[in-house]
Amino acid sequence: MQQKELERYKALLLAKRRELLNGKAGLEAPVPAAGVLRGDVADQAAAAVEADLQVRLRQTDSRLLRAIDEGLARIDRRTFGACTACGKPITTARLDAVPWTRLCRDCKEGQSS
Repeated sequence: MQQKELERYKALLLAKRRELLNGKAGLEAPVPAAGVLRGDVADQAAAAVEADLQVRLRQTDSRLLRAIDEGLARIDRRTFGACTACGKPITTARLDAVPWTRLCRDCKEGQSS
């Protein structure tokens, strides 16, 4: 992959990283405690659902940040754009849509099966 393309993907990854980190500012508040008995049964159920949702969002953001950091490391190693499973090039369309991906479409689909 050409240096100019690597720089473009690096900029995309860094922008997404900043977006996630800036969005986390609102997530610094503690997750509502599940099982705390406040309000009626409906309030308690809503609080439990909210706590579960917040935990899942934080996990998703953490996984995405890790994938972005791995993508940036692949750029530094100049292995970005090659599938980590089969070694074949990842299509530009896939990299444009999901620049942190490490798998080509075929390997990703095989992984899902």
